[in-house]
Amino acid sequence: MLPTRIAMWSGPRNISTALMRAWENRPDTLVHDEPFYAYYLAETGIDHPGREEIIAADETDWRRVVAQVAHAPLPAGKTIYYQKQMTHHMLDAIDLAWLGNVTNCFLLRTPAEVISSYIKVRPDVTLSDIGFAQQRRIFRLVRETTGQIPPVIDSRDVLENPRRTLTLLCDALGVPFDERMLAWPAGPRASDGVWAKHWYAAVEASTGFAPYQPKNDPVPAHLAGVLAEAEEIYRELYQFRLG
Repeated sequence: MLPTRIAMWSGPRNISTALMRAWENRPDTLVHDEPFYAYYLAETGIDHPGREEIIAADETDWRRVVAQVAHAPLPAGKTIYYQKQMTHHMLDAIDLAWLGNVTNCFLLRTPAEVISSYIKVRPDVTLSDIGFAQQRRIFRLVRETTGQIPPVIDSRDVLENPRRTLTLLCDALGVPFDERMLAWPAGPRASDGVWAKHWYAAVEASTGFAPYQPKNDPVPAHLAGVLAEAEEIYRELYQFRLG
């Protein structure tokens, strides 16, 4: 049986790590945490917490990363390969033909919430930093090449009704829903990237999806243009969300 390779495309400051926990709690699933992160840091020179450690720990040649995520066999007993993919890691140099070897899905979050969260870590933010433009690019490419609308879910829907939203996602992927996706043991995972110590404290303390809490932090006026562009993209993709 060929494995089901799932690439879940998200920008930063979303529930992507919690969603990875949900999939990893399935006994049939192997997860991969941001496989292109080291390449992205090495190529862009951007300063992120733990930058040098990340580059030293992971593969920085995008071609070798593609060989892993698109073609590598899975361990015995695993039939699903779930990849937590960050849209902004897909730099222009990467040949996106490999997307045809995986099932591509998309995780959205309201742009104002993304920006308000992001600037607490990095005050200066561009549209490229938060991945919305790249997410649209990948979505359009997948839709054009497959002739189908790929699965789209919104983080608010996941948090408000995890069972319903994940059941819809599993149905769209052609895999059975597993109740174990709704709760997991607290703590770190060996599968977490070496950057976990900088970013994953809340997820490590979690045992499931936290209830949705509206975030009303205002977006600074100087980022109004970034917000407007991101909202336009968000609306385009949101209309296709499951449910």
